[in-house]
Amino acid sequence: MDGNYVFAVQIRLEPARDGVSVESSSAETTVTVFREAPEPGAEGWLFFRNTLWRGEVADEGYACRLAEEWLDQPVESVSFRELQVDEQYFDALKAAIAADLEAFNADSVSEVLSKYLGSSVRVTDSS
Repeated sequence: MDGNYVFAVQIRLEPARDGVSVESSSAETTVTVFREAPEPGAEGWLFFRNTLWRGEVADEGYACRLAEEWLDQPVESVSFRELQVDEQYFDALKAAIAADLEAFNADSVSEVLSKYLGSSVRVTDSS
């Protein structure tokens, strides 16, 4: 069972030593970051509910702070790309959501997925 949140993160390069500088026009770069999605029901599995809204980062400042922790680099911006999951993970995610729809203030699993992930779920072949 595999799941990953995928983000595009714009980082700012800062010299680690005195006497070294970076040309300002080349000091930012965008990288793709894969953050492992905890198994549904496990600690941290509600990351999508707490961080995303309609397939976008709900609070960019918070997301930048998270990305800075993940990368140990200064982060300028973060955008959510997708939740990549295999079929087994997706089935487990839907079952965990269905088991507690009230926590999502929703009437169906599809409403929850749309509310928090928009159309940004990609189910991949598990092989």
